[in-house]
This record gives sequence, C-alpha cells and structure tokens, in this order.
Amino acid sequence: MLGKIEGVLYGGAIGDAMGSPTEGLTPEMIMSKFGTVTTFREPASDAWKEPGNMRPLEKGNGHITDDTLMVEAMLKVYAKKQSHLTAYDIAEALVEEIAEKNVYIPELRKEAPVISRLYYPEQYLFLRHRLANVDPREAGQGNMVNCGAAMYMSPVGIMNAGDPERAYQEAIDIAGAHQTSYGREAAGIMAAAVAEALSKDATVQSILSVARSLAKDGTKLAIESVLDAAAVHLEWETAREDLRKAMEPFDTVKNFSDRKKTGKGNANTPSRIHSIEELPIALAMFSIAGGDTMKTIIGGVNYGHDADSIASMGGAIAGALNGELSLPNEFKKEVDFVNKRSFKALSQVAYTTMALILKNDKVKFESRINRIDF
Repeated sequence: MLGKIEGVLYGGAIGDAMGSPTEGLTPEMIMSKFGTVTTFREPASDAWKEPGNMRPLEKGNGHITDDTLMVEAMLKVYAKKQSHLTAYDIAEALVEEIAEKNVYIPELRKEAPVISRLYYPEQYLFLRHRLANVDPREAGQGNMVNCGAAMYMSPVGIMNAGDPERAYQEAIDIAGAHQTSYGREAAGIMAAAVAEALSKDATVQSILSVARSLAKDGTKLAIESVLDAAAVHLEWETAREDLRKAMEPFDTVKNFSDRKKTGKGNANTPSRIHSIEELPIALAMFSIAGGDTMKTIIGGVNYGHDADSIASMGGAIAGALNGELSLPNEFKKEVDFVNKRSFKALSQVAYTTMALILKNDKVKFESRINRIDF
C-alpha cells in the first residue's frame, strides 16, 4: 500500500511537471515547439524572465504547479485532522494551509503561501471562507466551474482506499466548499478512481467501471463518450483528434485560450449536460495505455489543452494501480530535487494517516454491526 501511495503522489507530480510546458498548447504547437514530450522540458516561453512581469511563473524544468501544491496541502490537512474530512475542514484547515503557511513554490523560485500561486477560481476558497463567511457546504456556488477541485482529490481516494463509493461521497462534500456543478462531480469521480485503483484486486477495467457507474449527468456522458472513442485506439498518438471530437459536445469552452475569459456565453457556468475536459481525457489516456503509468502521463502531456492537470490526474490513477516502481527512478529523483521536497516522505505521512483512519473506520463499523440484530 505504501508503494501504491507513492505511485499516486509521484505519478501525479511527474505528470504535472511534464505537462506544465505544454499547457494551453494544441498538439500541433507541442510538436512544433518540443517534438514528442517524454521527459521534463524547458518552459514554452521565456515571458517569466521579462522585467516587470507581475506573476513570473517558470512553467517547466520539472517544476510542479498548483495541482500538486494543492494535493500536498490536502495531505497536510488529513495528517492534522487524522480523520475523514468535511466541507468545514476545507473552510478552516485547508484555507489556513494555503493562505497562512509558506512553502517552496518552484515556479516562483521562492517560499510563499500557496494562494499566491493559485488561479482565481482556487483563490475563491479564501474569498468565500475568510471574507464572505459563507456556509462551507455551499461556498462553491458562484465560482467559475473548472477542474480546480478535481485536481487535488487524489488524497481523498487515498484515505478511502478500496472504497470508491465512500471516496466519491467524501469528495462531493469536500468539493462543495470550492466548486459546484460538473466541477464538483469530477472531483468525486477522481477520488473514486484513485480509491478503486488502490484496491489489491483493481484492474484497468474495474477503475473505468467505477468512473462510469458513479458519474452523473454530463460528466457521465463525457466519460462514456471519450472511453468509447478510446476503445478503438492502441496508441495516444492516433487518438488525440478522436478524443477531442468525443469531448467537444460536453466542453463548455471550445477554444482553450478562452478558458480564462469571462462573458463567453455558458463557458465555465453550471450545467447538467457539460463536463470538464481534464478527467475524461485522463481516463481515456489511461485506457489507451492499458493502465501503464508513463504511457498514461505522456499521452496527457502531448494532448495539450490543460495538459498538466490531465497528465497529473492520469498519473495519479495509474500510479495508484501500479505503484511507484512503475515510474522511472531518475524522474522521481529529479522531481524531488528541483521542487525541494520529498514525495517519498509525503507518501509515508499519507500512509500513516490512512492506516489510522482505516483503523478508526473498522472500530466504528464493528460497533455498528454489534448494534444490529440480524
């Protein structure tokens, strides 16, 4: 189990770091700038070096992004609480973790609060819980709907290892403090997929079946559509165009460059017929790769669009299934070194926390059984 948890964290971090330079690019642009990306690459642009740049993010060179920073913050909250979490824990402990504590942020090349690196929909956590004082269970209302909650739900899967239904329910509750609609739904499915992947008898098909069966509304339709499109491909290189066509009817943003703009019709607004792109595509790449961790990551990286989140989610799910031995040692060492942290040490903390939560769950379950007359 420790090795599988290391697979989650290293798989997510490596996918995040590899996908960072290709984020926002089309496959054609990726090929022009980099060729096929199979390792950590330099930033796609030197804009971060320009004097006066107010947010000089060095997106490349193995640097993790906000996806992994939020996963790390969530694991710290679980370690602090040593219990399953609720939306109230997000309002209190996670907001404290991202707003009041400094960590090394590689893209900024300095220590700073995580919130200084977050995109506006993720900064919404601070606005709603500290400034507006909204009920945590409803705080996600009004936020831009995106993958912001889904991208850091792998810890929920870890703490509910082997129980995807419980992981889904906990993630739906937690994500309500941050997201709404299909952004919240994707968070539940991401947690469930990781929880299933951590089962000792998990398979690629069991993980995909969990995603299909638990998903609701547009998220379910999008997952089914891209998985059906993926089923006729053996390699990600031939699949990208078909996957995008399968995803497009459910994506509220047709042009990736429009994702950060407002006033674009129904883009990023609540809907029961739409879905975020990142999770369905991550599952499709996982399916095409036959569950192989690095193939899943590389497929996501070279898909483009929100490549770091796609590759990070896919890497976490595949890493959960296959464990840390499915990832190259040189990548694990480099992602630790350049980001000035140890994902192996973080995995040990996660494992210890998960074991305690599981022990307490067992005691509660046995107590419940003893109160029932069969």
